[in-house]
Amino acid sequence: MLDRLKNALVSSFIGTITIGWLFTQAILHFAFIVSAPVASWLMRREYLGSPEHISADFSLYPALPEVAKSVSLFAVGYVLLRWLYYEAPQPQPRIASPSPKATA
Repeated sequence: MLDRLKNALVSSFIGTITIGWLFTQAILHFAFIVSAPVASWLMRREYLGSPEHISADFSLYPALPEVAKSVSLFAVGYVLLRWLYYEAPQPQPRIASPSPKATA
């Protein structure tokens, strides 16, 4: 059953489109790893004059969800790529070589 699903995904290019989408989303979330802390820091600096005390320290905590998303999307894309387009290596049959004692 998995072979039929694999053949359907490969022959209809849905597998290729899905892998491309997964890697694109992973790259975007990887870029958000940098932009999320900067955006959070800029927002806190802008609202520093509010009555509530908001620290303007730079923090990497807003990037943690993006790290998890990026790593998981790369992992799923890699597993799907390996499953759809790379075949497992087939074991090579052992060829019996003549023993040195038999030729002497």
